[in-house]
Amino acid sequence: MTATTQESRAKLAADFKTLTTDAEALLRATAAQTGEQAAAARAKLEESMRLAREKIAEIQGDAIERARAAAKAADEVVHEKPWQSIAVAAAVGFFLGWLSGRK
Repeated sequence: MTATTQESRAKLAADFKTLTTDAEALLRATAAQTGEQAAAARAKLEESMRLAREKIAEIQGDAIERARAAAKAADEVVHEKPWQSIAVAAAVGFFLGWLSGRK
């Protein structure tokens, strides 16, 4: 997964959390409203919010699991090939230093 995709997912999750928080606030604010249609709309919204929270938790769990797997894979590569890892890190550091030193 690319960094852009991960950033997009993170932003989507943050926006969705904001939406759920706002919707919950709306539910609390309209709790005093009466009527069959208002009660049905609140019940439907509450169910949608519950499902949304479950989906967000699932997405977060998946992202955490993938990050752990990537970190473990990187750790294994570094342990298997330490000198190559050092060379790659030095090359990347040199390149970033060269880029930042340009005028």
